[in-house]
Amino acid sequence: MNALQRHHVRVSGTGHQVMVFVHGFGCDQQMWRLVAPAFEAEYRVVLLDLVGAGNSDLTAYAPARYSTLAAHAEDVREVLEALDAHEVIFVGHSVSAMIGVLAAAQEPTRFSRLILVGPSPHYLNEAGYPGGFELGDIEELLEAMDSNYLGWSAAFAPVVMDTPDQPALTAELTNSFCRTDPAIARHFARVTFLGDNRADLPGVRTPALILQSARDLIAPLAVGAYVHHQLAGSKLVVLNTSGHCPHVSAPEATVAAMRGYLQETHPLPV
Repeated sequence: MNALQRHHVRVSGTGHQVMVFVHGFGCDQQMWRLVAPAFEAEYRVVLLDLVGAGNSDLTAYAPARYSTLAAHAEDVREVLEALDAHEVIFVGHSVSAMIGVLAAAQEPTRFSRLILVGPSPHYLNEAGYPGGFELGDIEELLEAMDSNYLGWSAAFAPVVMDTPDQPALTAELTNSFCRTDPAIARHFARVTFLGDNRADLPGVRTPALILQSARDLIAPLAVGAYVHHQLAGSKLVVLNTSGHCPHVSAPEATVAAMRGYLQETHPLPV
């Protein structure tokens, strides 16, 4: 099975430059449905599922290989190589924001821009670093996943989405969690929430937009500011919205911020 089949890659749009969208934990490419189509007139839009998610080849998920995010970054690069894509605009949500950072570090000439939605290089509070969670919080989260995955999904989704006035969005995220193979989800959660990619940020020179919700319990404002400080030449835009998924809960604002950044830093030829 080639890379495009393995990741259930879908390509649309009429442009030449590739804009690739990569989803967050417990989700799949469908989560970009309210944002990606807005760019099809100008770009070649690429959607994919990380191995272990959505309609990817679940048999390709080997815990030893995917014990760090670097393997997912290699997968993204393999997809882009199969598409002969260069000067790529990478759009990644949550953990995939860090996957994009790693991919750009591995092969900087492949990428022209990074758009990082709710990035967090490290979820734990450390001395001088407010990651947002204590180790006990993460251990409790992982234990809940181990003991009652469906119950954990129903409890965690409202925290992530944080849109009590839009219950359908919370239900969608809950269902997305529930569709994920529990064993894969538990392993990927440990890789995500216990990982530390802070040291990878300073070496990345690809220009980046950091899109941050004003009220995000998963990746607080201080984390977005930290990523902005560590990524040279980056821009931080704070959206007046709540939750960790502004591309789902506030797609118009997300598209506007992305489009404004691209027009400002990388205008398309007239």
